[in-house]
Amino acid sequence: MKNNSVNLVLQDGTSFMGVKRGYFPQDKIMVGEVVFNTALLGYQEVITDPSYKGQIICFTYPHIGNYGINQLYSEREKAYCEGVIAKHITENPSFRASEMTLEQFLIENQIPALSGVDTRALTKHIRTFGSLKAAAGDLSKNELVELANSFPGTDNQDLVKDVTYKALRSFPSSTDTGLNVAVYDFGVKKSTIKSLCAFANVTVIPAHSSANDLLDGSLLGVVPDGILLSNGPGDPSALNYIVKEIKLLLGKVPIFGICLGHQILAQALNLKTYKLQFGHHGANHPVKRLSDGKVEITSQNHNYAVDPNGLKGDVEITHINLNDGVVEGLRSDSFRCFSVQYHPEAAPGPYDARYLFDQFKQLILDRKES
Repeated sequence: MKNNSVNLVLQDGTSFMGVKRGYFPQDKIMVGEVVFNTALLGYQEVITDPSYKGQIICFTYPHIGNYGINQLYSEREKAYCEGVIAKHITENPSFRASEMTLEQFLIENQIPALSGVDTRALTKHIRTFGSLKAAAGDLSKNELVELANSFPGTDNQDLVKDVTYKALRSFPSSTDTGLNVAVYDFGVKKSTIKSLCAFANVTVIPAHSSANDLLDGSLLGVVPDGILLSNGPGDPSALNYIVKEIKLLLGKVPIFGICLGHQILAQALNLKTYKLQFGHHGANHPVKRLSDGKVEITSQNHNYAVDPNGLKGDVEITHINLNDGVVEGLRSDSFRCFSVQYHPEAAPGPYDARYLFDQFKQLILDRKES
């Protein structure tokens, strides 16, 4: 173990000692933007969420890997995160459905990891100074600082192009409603697709897909009854080519945006986005629904947020974060669209926000009846 000890060095020169785990050959350097996730469970869903492209995930819960890995719970076919940091990675998971250990899974996905890190101290540092870039590997501290600072990070980066599916993917509904939903894939999770399939046939389309091709039916062979804008990684302000297409869809097809999709919809409604100090990552974020004051405990994963300044017309804020007041939801009745900053598919949970898929279904049905 001693030979596997390396420094994790942040861009400001702060360092933390850890032990190499996962896919970490001698010439490998783990480099990315460090964010902390406060979920107690769901590490597999977190690691396989494409929204973590460009980022190293620091788990605040001290024991990760306790129930192993079952491929059924992966949110994508591969992991896109740049690395994993934990206090302790369990080597002998206890769960009858486990197919492999977390370490085996990380090796299979070529994801480097560190264990033995003082994750509490690292998290407190990020909370004070914001999300920082970092590097770890068999190099000197100065070399690691240089690598960390040279990493482009997520600001002004189009990371969607690295995670979006390159061709259409179709998923039949488990019901016979006859509804069809198109999902703009900015890094969509399987759980989101599953939630939609409960009431509609789903076609996942690449992030660069043309709005005109959707509206004239040439892309899917049918005009979709609704459109979902998915979660995804990177800076929403770098996605003008996507925002331009979504603007063409406003008012013509019911739209539901999730996470990055929420930020993209906001830009299509002429709002701006900004970067949070250290983001929201975890499964325990309280959100207030303004229509009735109900509080939802939500699953979140985002480093950027919507600036409420510039609201016009009937665009209104529907939800706010009770920790810091961040905009968590938007709606426009005239444009037949709404969005939330958090993850209603709840993978990992909690399930407080699953009703939003029913709300999307009703918006589609109301549109068909009008």
